[in-house]
Amino acid sequence: MQDSKERFTPHVENYVRYRPGYPAEAVDCLVQTCGLAQGCAVADIGAGTGKLSRLLLARGLTVFAVEPNAAMRAAAEEALGKIPGFYSVAAPAEDTGLRAATIDCVTAAQAFHWFDPVQFRAECRRILKPGGKVALVWNQRDVADPFMQTYEAILQAHHNETPNQTAKELNEVVFAHFFAGGYQTHRFTSFQSFDYEGLLGRVLSSSYAPLPGHPQHNPLKAALRALFEQHQQNGQVRFAYDTKVFVGTP
Repeated sequence: MQDSKERFTPHVENYVRYRPGYPAEAVDCLVQTCGLAQGCAVADIGAGTGKLSRLLLARGLTVFAVEPNAAMRAAAEEALGKIPGFYSVAAPAEDTGLRAATIDCVTAAQAFHWFDPVQFRAECRRILKPGGKVALVWNQRDVADPFMQTYEAILQAHHNETPNQTAKELNEVVFAHFFAGGYQTHRFTSFQSFDYEGLLGRVLSSSYAPLPGHPQHNPLKAALRALFEQHQQNGQVRFAYDTKVFVGTP
């Protein structure tokens, strides 16, 4: 399997264009539950192209966007580099290089499942101020939606490797161990609308999606086209998410 720190490099353009942000209600919940006020320092770990970092900056927070992948980090810097309070950090989740006891909150959006949870917890404890919290966030595909059920089946049939864990496979034992001080779970719903090109781009933003030249690429496109034609209304399909926010003390 490709190194998790490099695997998104060929997917960055699609990631920027087609991956969603996070519902305003979810970000509000994160800010309130973690007790964040304007100017508080947040370490956004595995920040990627800055999807969550952007929303935290909009709430007046200081954001250290920690990302080891150079291509994703460059995309975040291009998009957010001129916003006051944004700092780009080239480092892995387990060894951020941030100063000890300087961070009010650690966030990891769409990223925790790529980390070593034991080493990451130790790093969170090191960089957080006393009483600081960690918020783990995922946009999960809502597989209760009929369109999303078929989409999920297409991914399983045409991926170029087994998709990695996400929060839906991370069980209570994992979270109870990571959040030694306890945690809360919050859920929200959100949607994206795509034409066919957008739907294809959304698929190709995934690290396990077969890119052009892979033997599964054209079969994937054909299956997506059939799915799109079956479900489209006025040239658009609705992509449904179940957004989860886990907040607690590591």
